[in-house]
Amino acid sequence: MAKKVLMVVAFKGYRDEEYHQPKEIMEAAGLTVVTASSSSGTARGKLGAATKVDIELSKVKVSDFDGLAFIGGPGSYDYFEDKTALALAREAVANDKVVGGICAAAAILANAGVLKGIKATCFSGVADILKSKGALYSDSGFEVSGKLITADGPAHAREFGQAFIVQLAG
Repeated sequence: MAKKVLMVVAFKGYRDEEYHQPKEIMEAAGLTVVTASSSSGTARGKLGAATKVDIELSKVKVSDFDGLAFIGGPGSYDYFEDKTALALAREAVANDKVVGGICAAAAILANAGVLKGIKATCFSGVADILKSKGALYSDSGFEVSGKLITADGPAHAREFGQAFIVQLAG
């Protein structure tokens, strides 16, 4: 059975490449990708892309997925203090799922408390959030620490997607 990854995007203002490039890579490798957002309908990327939302965040069951990826962009800030998003991140890590945050969305993982003592990276504008929540901040652009994957933005979107494939295969 194909492994399933939930990709969480902001309803408005997700970063197009950070969603579309990893999704394409994961699907090409045979993973099933499901897209979640705070609302149903069509989510809009910062650069104009559109994607169908498969499930509302409030209806997600972590047990249905093998991996969970939070996608960055200006809209991801909406999830920084979102109780549902933070709970999903905590539950996914507690259940040994592959969990990632790219660009600013890595701050969601930090705010959920799952990066404490973990080497992680992010968009430089939210680095202080990671540091303040106990992450071992790295400016390397891309980090894999166990089953936690973080990246700094569009330049590492393909590696971010590839890391899910590697982690889910192992």
